[in-house]
Amino acid sequence: MLEANTDHWNKERGPRLERIVYLNDVPQEEALEKVCNTEGEVDLVSEVTPDQARKVLDSEHAKLVTIDAMRILSGLINRDRDFMSDVRIRRALNHAVDKERLINDLLGGYAHPVAAMSPPYSGAPEDIEPYAYDPEKAKSLFREAEWPEGRPLVVATTSDVAAVADFLAGSFRESLGVEVELVSVPDERLVAAQKALIEKKIPQTFDVLVHAWFDLAAGYPPAVIHREYYHSGGAFRLGPPVEEFEDLMARSLVETDASRLGDLGRDLDRLTHREALSVFLCCPMALVAVNKHVSFTGHAATLELCETEVGEEHWSRR
Repeated sequence: MLEANTDHWNKERGPRLERIVYLNDVPQEEALEKVCNTEGEVDLVSEVTPDQARKVLDSEHAKLVTIDAMRILSGLINRDRDFMSDVRIRRALNHAVDKERLINDLLGGYAHPVAAMSPPYSGAPEDIEPYAYDPEKAKSLFREAEWPEGRPLVVATTSDVAAVADFLAGSFRESLGVEVELVSVPDERLVAAQKALIEKKIPQTFDVLVHAWFDLAAGYPPAVIHREYYHSGGAFRLGPPVEEFEDLMARSLVETDASRLGDLGRDLDRLTHREALSVFLCCPMALVAVNKHVSFTGHAATLELCETEVGEEHWSRR
């Protein structure tokens, strides 16, 4: 429970609420039911899924708030595996996926396609476009790289992104004409699998891992997103460090001019796109169900309630 500090020096910002109560022991489905169909118990539910959005939109008591969040959904390419170090294979994987269909069919339209790893609303370069869905080009690149007949493409997933992994596996089979082996990490083994990925002591046996990540540094995506995926010290990097990437990151670490830092960030994104270091998919929106008499301002990186306030018709004031 948070109680308002009425003596805080920043009167312009708040406080605007007397009390905020976090209910951490209510199952998400139950909380969503309460905000949509009742008043007086739950005013806000975060992390609404795309398939739950219609329930909120049809609700008498709640509204759906969409946030262009600092989140990225991609396929982590294991460049340590044979053939995955070939940029032609990595580009083929990108051309094999219909991102628009992925966004519309699986994410309800609540996502933005990306050319690389920076969200389009956070400093992404405007001179690169998302890899076009082009199965013929994908097949051509695969043949050119001499992908061996009978060698399956191994796609790994966790339960939270299993539907996306199914979609990717189907896309690779259809576009590339290759056998795809889909491997799911059981929830009970998730922590051990994450530890193995980060420590890099055990060779990973997948080619592509469907992966969701977020950015807490909303002003400069490479500080969190690119670093974790591609830097020599990154938690999710699989494959040798990329010399040009290391150089750009080293320069960005000591850059104090915001304009030049932005240029370095765009150069990093251009590099990751050119080398197709991941299967670039989309930036999912954050969806929040909010009582209709609550004014809620969404933030790109975290769930903030600083600007939240309630109107005269809110149950707490009636």
